[in-house]
Amino acid sequence: MPPTVVIAGRPNVGKSTLFNRLAGRRVAIVNDTPGVTRDSKEAEAMLRGRLVRLVDTAGLEEATPESLAGRMRAGATVAVKEADLVLFVIDARAGLTPVDRHFAQWLRRQDKPVMLVANKCEGRMATSSILDAYELGLGDPVGVSAEHGDGIADLMSEIAGALPADATVDEGDEGSDRPLKLAIVGRPNAGKSTLLNRLLGEEKMLVGPEPGLTRDAIASVFADETGRKIEIVDTAGLRRPARIEADLEKMSVGAAIGALKMAEVVILAVDATEGLNDQDLRIAQLIEREGRACVLVLNKWDAVEDRNATRKAISDRLETSLTQMKGIPVVTLSALTGAGVDRLLPVVRRAHEIWNKRVTTGELNRWFEHALERHPPPLVEGRRLKLRYVTQAKARPPTFLAFGTRAERIPEDYSRYLVNSLRETFDLPGTPIRLQLRGTRNPFVEEGGRRG
Repeated sequence: MPPTVVIAGRPNVGKSTLFNRLAGRRVAIVNDTPGVTRDSKEAEAMLRGRLVRLVDTAGLEEATPESLAGRMRAGATVAVKEADLVLFVIDARAGLTPVDRHFAQWLRRQDKPVMLVANKCEGRMATSSILDAYELGLGDPVGVSAEHGDGIADLMSEIAGALPADATVDEGDEGSDRPLKLAIVGRPNAGKSTLLNRLLGEEKMLVGPEPGLTRDAIASVFADETGRKIEIVDTAGLRRPARIEADLEKMSVGAAIGALKMAEVVILAVDATEGLNDQDLRIAQLIEREGRACVLVLNKWDAVEDRNATRKAISDRLETSLTQMKGIPVVTLSALTGAGVDRLLPVVRRAHEIWNKRVTTGELNRWFEHALERHPPPLVEGRRLKLRYVTQAKARPPTFLAFGTRAERIPEDYSRYLVNSLRETFDLPGTPIRLQLRGTRNPFVEEGGRRG
C-alpha cells in the first residue's frame, strides 16, 4: 500500500484546493465557504516519482464531540493517526490564529512527521508572510499558492523526500531515481523543439522555420549519458504580452509558464544570431522569480559570424540586466547540427546540484561574521543595525534567514552585498538566492517566540 499523506488544518485555509492540485485533478469540491469538506476524501497521486495516498480532511475546530464540527474533527483525527506524513496547512494571507497554534501543539504530540504548508502565498507575499510560521515549532514552512500553482513543484519534492525510504514508486521506479525535471523555454523560433529532438535522438516534435509550431507543453522522459532519468518539457514560444492575442496562443503561453513552474532546471533557448533581447531577459527574470535553476543556451551558434563580439555583447547584457542570477551558465551550441549539444546536460546537472545545495549553520555563521567585519551594516536613522546570526531555511533554491536588531530595515544594497558574498563564498553561481531579514525575536525558541 502506498504511503499516506494527510492534509489537515483549520477550515478555509485551502486544504481541498491543495488536495486537488496535488492529485492533479478535481476530486474535492472547493468553495470559499468554510466547512465544505465534511468527510475525508482520498486519491492516489504520483509526486516526484512516488505513488502516495492523499487524504483530504475536514477542518480542525475546537468543538464538543457531539456537535457536527466535533464529529468532523474526530474523522480528521483518525486520518492523522493513520498518516505517514501530515501536511499542516495554514493561511499565510490571514496570518496565524489561536486555532492554528492550538492544533500545531496537538500535532506535535501525535508523534507523526509533520510538514508545515503556508498556503495563499501569491507572488511576493511568499517572501515575508511565511516567516511567522516558524513560531509554530514545526520546522521550515513551505510557501505555496494552491489556487495558482505557485510552489507546488517544490512541495511535491519536499513530500517525496520526507516519505520513508522504502516507499517505492509504481512500476518499481525507486524514489531515489526520480527524474530531473527540465523545461525548455524561449521566444518563438529559438530552436526549442529542434533542441529537444536532438537530446531525445528522435524527431518527436514538429519543427520548421515557421514560429509557433509548438502549442502545448510536451513532456518526454529519457536517460542521459550517466543513466540519470530526465523528464524534459518543450514549450510554446513566449511572446511579449501585448502580442498574445488568440485564445489558443494564450492557452499555449499559459501551459509554457505552468511547465516552467513545475521544472527544477529551465533551459532558456536564445537565437544567438539575434542576440539577447528584452523579451529573453523578461523570460530569465520570470525564471528567477519562480526560483528555478537556469541554463542559458545560445542556439544557432554555427550561424554567428562574429562569435567574440556576440559573446561579449551577451555577457555585458547579462552583467547589467540580470544581476540577480550572476554567474548564470551559458552553453553555445547548434541544435540543428548537434555541435556543442554534448556539453549541455553536464551543465544542467551542475545547475541542479547548486540549486539543491545546503550549507551548514556553522559555515554560514563563520561567513556571516567575516562579511559583517569586512563591510559593517549601515546606519539607519542614525543608529547602526545589528545582525546576529543566519541559517539556511531551505534549498531549491537556496534560501537563507538572517536575524538581528531591526534586520528587516537593512537597505537593499546591503542585502545585495550579502547575497553576492554568499554566492561567491559557497560557490552558488547562476542560481536564484533568497535572503530574508528578520527582527530580533528568535523563531526557534518555541515558548519565548509565541505571540499572545
